[in-house]
Amino acid sequence: MTVHIVADSASDLPLAFYEEHGVTLLPLGVHIEENDYRDLVTISPKEVYDAMREGKIAKTTQISPLDVKETFTELAKKQVPALYVAFSSELSGTYQTAVMIGNEVKEEYPDFELSIVDSKCASLGLGLAVKHAVELASKGNTLHEIEASVKDFCEHTEHIFTVDNLEYLARGGRISKASAFVGGLLNIKPLLHVEDGKLIPLEKLRGKKKVYRRVIELMKERGSDLENQTIAISHGDDLGSASEIKAMIESEFHPKEIYINTVGCSVGAHSGPGTIAIFFLNKPIS
Repeated sequence: MTVHIVADSASDLPLAFYEEHGVTLLPLGVHIEENDYRDLVTISPKEVYDAMREGKIAKTTQISPLDVKETFTELAKKQVPALYVAFSSELSGTYQTAVMIGNEVKEEYPDFELSIVDSKCASLGLGLAVKHAVELASKGNTLHEIEASVKDFCEHTEHIFTVDNLEYLARGGRISKASAFVGGLLNIKPLLHVEDGKLIPLEKLRGKKKVYRRVIELMKERGSDLENQTIAISHGDDLGSASEIKAMIESEFHPKEIYINTVGCSVGAHSGPGTIAIFFLNKPIS
């Protein structure tokens, strides 16, 4: 590829993707009880969800500055242009860390071509942007061309989330503990979306079926040219529910492809088991 792509584990792409496409992975940190892990490298999403079901609290930290420094320095020494598509700056300090270290490396290697994109995306919303970057790089596009297209892609990516248990959002301060308690009693399922990189509550509905029907309605309202898109679904260790909504999306929109993967440790530690998230574009991207 003309440009080397770098991504972090908040993209919720499987480890095999990085290996197959030569993409450098920057893992976020995961802390459970007294143990520290590297997301996707020394701990899997399944292990995190199992721990959460057992009542253990999972916390996350941004990417290691040392990992970033080593990655950027190695690419600079090889004189390889690089693009890092980063987790939303509104949800993590990862982007700011990468920018700071990138500037340090470019002081030492002034000819190093490096672009760092604040995706304002999360989970497979970010993952789709990374896949888009890889596709463009494989076709021989320049760093400037890829950066511009990826920014456009991210700007027009819709995220629709729902969670199975409000307790985890309450732990992260997304909703109050009282709301989580009452919502649990009444089987309230929130719909959330990402707005300018932030996770924002959108609506509250009662019962999973109503939530899924509303997701389809929102896709109709917000989506564009869905039949020619790759739509992504990520799930918090709940493939059954992901398959259920996949069938609804296929029946309604007949998209080119539906890509499914697990919500990774970085996002899943805050959203919890049973999370379902849908990602699609609200305008065609070239």
